[in-house]
Amino acid sequence: MDAGRMIEASHGREFPEEQTVMDRTVVATEADGSEVYDQVVIEEPLQIIVDGHPVAVTMRTPGRDEELALGFLLTEGVIDSASQVRKVDIGSRPNHALVFLEDGVEVDFARLTRHVFSASSCGLCGKATIDAVTSSRPPLQDGAVFSCESLLEAPGLLAEVQTTFARTGGLHGVGVFGSDGSRMIVCEDIGRHNAVDKVLGYSLRTGLDLSQCFLLVSGRVSFEIMQKALAGGIPLVAAISAPSSLAVEFAKESNQGLVAFLRPPKFRVYAGAARIRWTA
Repeated sequence: MDAGRMIEASHGREFPEEQTVMDRTVVATEADGSEVYDQVVIEEPLQIIVDGHPVAVTMRTPGRDEELALGFLLTEGVIDSASQVRKVDIGSRPNHALVFLEDGVEVDFARLTRHVFSASSCGLCGKATIDAVTSSRPPLQDGAVFSCESLLEAPGLLAEVQTTFARTGGLHGVGVFGSDGSRMIVCEDIGRHNAVDKVLGYSLRTGLDLSQCFLLVSGRVSFEIMQKALAGGIPLVAAISAPSSLAVEFAKESNQGLVAFLRPPKFRVYAGAARIRWTA
């Protein structure tokens, strides 16, 4: 029996199957300039509140939020079993999981609390999450433009120096490329976000100007990747795999280009098409 089933069984009931909408339609631009309708997975924040104490905001795809909250509390050592939880309310406030523990369950909230964003009075939503970031980091200025050729050559240049990935198949790669498509720096890490932090740290240490560069990530691109790119002043993010809905929304709000499914000879532009030079 897996851990999730043990939690369900200890309540003496089964969680119902959820009919949650997990994707939405967006308009994307193909490499040939044509527009297409595409489906992107939904990304939204979930704030977990325990006995009135906000303890975490995690980005997730909506659905199974009660189980997500229970699993988080289990892995963080807040609870050892479902019997310590009196109630999980996921219906009162959108994108919130309100957890109420049984009397006598002690929690070190000072150790546990790890805020990412502040909750607004109306509850967290994707737009509120974006506003929390863009309020302190304004949208980027127009200016940086990248050729289709530079984008299409980047995956091969990234793969050339992913030496550990070539041996293990177990690491993410992130690269920074100049406006002419030149490879500036590539970092690998088991965590995609860590790899982005590494290239940003390299740029800080060496004085590399990222305002005329684009970022390429070896997998999918989420809100957090776009957020980190904005912090570095990077005007365009490209990904080998798919974007999330919140990544697309964030890119539009922050005036960043977002290219995904970059698999030569094709790619799709989900935001900032003006940052692509479509003809030579």
